[in-house]
Amino acid sequence: MKTLLNQSDELSRRRFLSGAASTFLGVGMLPALGGRAFAAGENASPLRQIATAKRVIYLYMSGGMSHLDTFDVKPGAETQGPTKAIPTSADGVRISEYLPKLARHMHHGAIVNSLSSKTGAHDQGNYLMHTSYEMRGTIKHPAIGAWMQKFLGRDNATLPASVVIGGGSRHPGAGFFESGVGPVMIGDPNSGLQNVKSRMKQDDFQYRLGLTEKLSTNFRERYGKKDVRAYTSMYEDAVKLMESPDLAAFDISKESEEARKAYGDDRFGQGCLLARRLVESGVRFVEVTLGGWDTHQANFVRVPERCDILDRGISTLASDLEKRGMLHDTLIVVASEFGRTPIINQNVGRDHYPKAFSALFLGGGIKGGSIYGKTDETGENVVENGVGPAEINATIGYALGLPLNQVLYSPSKRPFTVAHDGRPLTELFG
Repeated sequence: MKTLLNQSDELSRRRFLSGAASTFLGVGMLPALGGRAFAAGENASPLRQIATAKRVIYLYMSGGMSHLDTFDVKPGAETQGPTKAIPTSADGVRISEYLPKLARHMHHGAIVNSLSSKTGAHDQGNYLMHTSYEMRGTIKHPAIGAWMQKFLGRDNATLPASVVIGGGSRHPGAGFFESGVGPVMIGDPNSGLQNVKSRMKQDDFQYRLGLTEKLSTNFRERYGKKDVRAYTSMYEDAVKLMESPDLAAFDISKESEEARKAYGDDRFGQGCLLARRLVESGVRFVEVTLGGWDTHQANFVRVPERCDILDRGISTLASDLEKRGMLHDTLIVVASEFGRTPIINQNVGRDHYPKAFSALFLGGGIKGGSIYGKTDETGENVVENGVGPAEINATIGYALGLPLNQVLYSPSKRPFTVAHDGRPLTELFG
C-alpha cells in the first residue's frame, strides 16, 4: 500500500482519501480537493477599507433576467411591451409593476441600470458574473464567495463560510483555491444539508473515527503537503458539524408555517428563508438561485411568474432582516448573466442581450433610493456610467472590506485579484 501511494499522483491520493472517508465514516458532504493559491509575499496585503456589510445574500437570476421588465422599465417605448412602471418607496425610483412588494423596500436599495458585457452565452455569462474573469479551459477562477472566505475566514467556526442553494452544477466554487474555501452546495432547501449524518451507531462511528485517525497519521507525516492538510482540515470540520447544534440552522422545518408561507411555497422562497437562518448563525455568504429567466417565448407570461416568486422571496427576506436589525449590515444582491433583447421576437419573447442589463443592491450600507447608470430611451444601449460584471463583484468586495488590489497567485503562479480590474461603485454607499 505504501509503495502504491508513493507512486500515485496527487489526484489518485486525493481520491483514496475521499474514498476512505466515505467507507470508514459514511461522510459524503466534502467537496473534492482543488488547487492552492499563494499570496504575493508577506508584506503584500494592502490596507482594507472599512466594511459596510458583514455578510452577503446573493440572489442569482439564472437564464438572463429581462431588464426592461424588472428594473429598467421604459414607459411609452416601442420596445417596452405591456409591462408598466410603478412608483416605489424612494422618490423618483420606478420599477416594474411585477415587483410591487419589492417596491416598498427601494428606499434601502440602489439599482444599477448600466451593466454590459460581450458574453451572450449562459455558461460563459454565469461564469463571468460570478468570477469577473472570462471562462478559460486552462484555469478555474474563484467565485466572489471564495475570495471572501480566503481573506475573512469564518464567522462561525463550525458552519461553512459560504453556501449555494440551487444552481450548484454551474457554480465556479473555490476555483483554483483550496476546496476548503469553496461553498457547500444545497439542491433543495427543504431537505437541508444532506449526507452529514452518520449511517452507523455512535459507538461504531467513534471506533472507526479513531481507527481512521491512526491509519492516516503516518500518511499525513509522509505526505504533509498543503492540499493533504487542507483535506484533513475539511474532514475534521465535517465531523465537528455532524456533532454540532449549529447544524439546526439548515433545518427550515423549525420555522413556523406562517413564516414559511410568507416566503413562498417554492424552492427560491424557501431558499431565501434558509439564507436568513444561515446568516443569522454566522454563515457569511449565501447564494440562492432562481432559474427560468430564459424567455425566448412568451416573455410577458413567464416574466410576471418569475417576478412574483422573486418579489415574495426578496421582500420577505428584507423585512425579516430589518426586523432583526440585520439589514443595515447584510448586503442583498440581485444579478443575472445578461439581459434580454429590447426587440420583441416573433414568439413574443426576448432573446439573449448582454449589451445592456441591470442589477440591484439592497441594505449592507447602500445609499437607498438611487439609480446608477442609464440606458437610452429604448433600453438598447448604455449611455451613462457603463459597468461590467467585474464592477458588481468589486462593489460586493468593497462592502465586505476585502483588499481589492491584493494579488494572489494560482498554482501556475499567475496573478489574480478579487474582481479582476473592476472598480467598486463607491457612489452607491451612504
